[in-house]
Amino acid sequence: MEEYLKPTSIVNSDNPTIKNKAQEVTKGQKEVIEKARSLFYFVRDNIKYNPYLPRHLPKHFRASNTLARGEGFCIQKAALLIALSRAVGIPARFHFVILRNHLLPEKLAELLVSNVIPDHGFVEFHLDGKWVGATPTFDLEVCQKYWIIPVEFDGKNDAKFHSHTQDGKLHIEYILDRGTYADVPIEEIQEWVASELKPEAKKLILGKGSQKR
Repeated sequence: MEEYLKPTSIVNSDNPTIKNKAQEVTKGQKEVIEKARSLFYFVRDNIKYNPYLPRHLPKHFRASNTLARGEGFCIQKAALLIALSRAVGIPARFHFVILRNHLLPEKLAELLVSNVIPDHGFVEFHLDGKWVGATPTFDLEVCQKYWIIPVEFDGKNDAKFHSHTQDGKLHIEYILDRGTYADVPIEEIQEWVASELKPEAKKLILGKGSQKR
C-alpha cells in the first residue's frame, strides 16, 4: 500500500493546503469509510466540472492547483481526491478507462472526432481490504442542468457513471479498461487523447507544437 499513500509532484498530498483541506473536510470523523465519503462529496460538488482545460503539463494535473482553481475535468478531480485521501492515510490510486458519451455537450463534440472519451480517469480507494471505485467527475449543478443521475458513493460499492440519464436517454457506455496507476501518466494521456482530437483542437488541449497523433 505504500505506493498508494506517498505524495508525488502531481498528487501532492504533502502540500499544506491539501493537508489542511483534508483535515477540515474529515474533522471529527473516525471511520475510514466516512472520511472517504466526505472527501468524495467535497470534490464532486465543490470542484466544478470543466472538460476544456489543458492537459499537457504536470501543473495542469497537480492536486493543489485544482483545489485552488476550483474546477477540473475527470483526471484533475481524481488527482485531487487521491491527494486528499492520501493526506489522511487512505490508500488511493487512479483507474483509467475508455468510454463513450452519447450526450456530449456541443462545445466538447466540436473538439473530438467521435463521442469516445479515451482518457476517463476515476479514483479507487482501498477500504476494508478491497479496492472500491469512485467517480467524482460531475458536480450536482452539471447533473441538474443535463439531467444526469448523480454518482453516489457509499464506500462499499463501486460508484461509476450511470448508463442512462434521469429521463431515460442513453448516456455513458464503458468500452475498455486501461488499468490502474499510482500517478498521472501524462505522456500516455497525451497519446490517448491525440487520437480522438480534431487537428484544430490539439493546440488547445495538448499544447502548442504538440506532435502527438
